[in-house]
Amino acid sequence: METFDLAISFVWEYDVDFVNRIEQILQAKGLKTYVIRKHNIAETIEKVAEKRLAFNVYLDRASDADDEFTPLTKLLSRKKTYLINPIKKVIKYINKATMHGILLRNRVPVPFTLILPPLQKKADSLISIKDMEQLGTPFVVKPAFFTGGGEGVVINATSLFDVINQRRKIPNDSYLIQKRIYPKYFDGKRAWFRILWAFDIPIPMWWDDQTDIYRVLSNEEIKYYHLQRLNIITKKISRISKMDYFSTEIAVCEDNSYYVIDYLNDQCDMRFQSKHFDGVPDVKVDEFIERLYVKIHYIKKAYHLQ
Repeated sequence: METFDLAISFVWEYDVDFVNRIEQILQAKGLKTYVIRKHNIAETIEKVAEKRLAFNVYLDRASDADDEFTPLTKLLSRKKTYLINPIKKVIKYINKATMHGILLRNRVPVPFTLILPPLQKKADSLISIKDMEQLGTPFVVKPAFFTGGGEGVVINATSLFDVINQRRKIPNDSYLIQKRIYPKYFDGKRAWFRILWAFDIPIPMWWDDQTDIYRVLSNEEIKYYHLQRLNIITKKISRISKMDYFSTEIAVCEDNSYYVIDYLNDQCDMRFQSKHFDGVPDVKVDEFIERLYVKIHYIKKAYHLQ
C-alpha cells in the first residue's frame, strides 16, 4: 500500500496556485503529497477502499462544493487518516446562528444581534420597536448558513421590509439581524481585520471591508496600536471550535471595543495577492503552509505514522 503524508482535494479553479504552492513547500521538506480532483476522485476512492492507497492527513476543499467527494471523506474518517476540519465540526460552527449563541455564552464580543428562524418554519417573526431602536439604522441582514464572500448579506438595511425581502430569498435558512459596527481608524487605516487561524497560530492581517484589500499587519503595528486582543479573541474561538484552520473578522471601534463580525469561515480564500488584488499577501499564504507542515509533522510523530 502506498502512503502519502498529505492528500488535498479541491474543485475551485482559483485553488490551483495555493495547492501547487503547498506541494512545492512540503515536497521540499521531504513530504509526499497527493492531489485529488474531478478526474481522479473515483479512482482514488477505489484505491483507498481496496487498501492500495492511504493518507496520513487529508485537507478537504472539495466536498462542500461537490457531493462526488463526500464518499472519500466518509471513507477516510473510518481509517487512520487525520481529517483537517471534520465535516461534523464544520457544519456546526459555520452556522452563524448557532455560533452566535456559542460565542455569547463564552463571552466573546459580538454585535447586538437578533436571530430569526427560517421563513419556512415561522413566517411571522416580528422585531419589536425596542429591538429596532437597539439595532439602529442602517443595520445588517445576513443568512446564517448559505453565504460566502458576503453573498446574501445586506449591510444597509433600514426597515422590516428589507428583512422580509431577504428571508424570502433563502426561506430555509435562519437570518441574523445585526447592529452595524463602525470601525475607528489607525493613521488612516480602517480598524477592520481578518485573522487566519493556522494550526495553533493566529495570522492577523489588515482587511478593508469596503475594498476587500488585505495588508500585512506587522508585529510592530500590533504593539504600537495595542492590537493584542485580535490574537486573544481568535485563540478563544479556536478553543471553542477546535478547528485546525479558519478565518474570522474582527473590528475595533472608536471606544476601543472589539467585535467579532464574521464568526468563523472554514474554507478560506487563499488566492495570492500577487495575482489577485483582493488576495491574501503571498508571505502570509506561505506562513499558513509552513504551519500546515508543522501540523503534519506533529501528527506523524504523535500517531507513529510512516
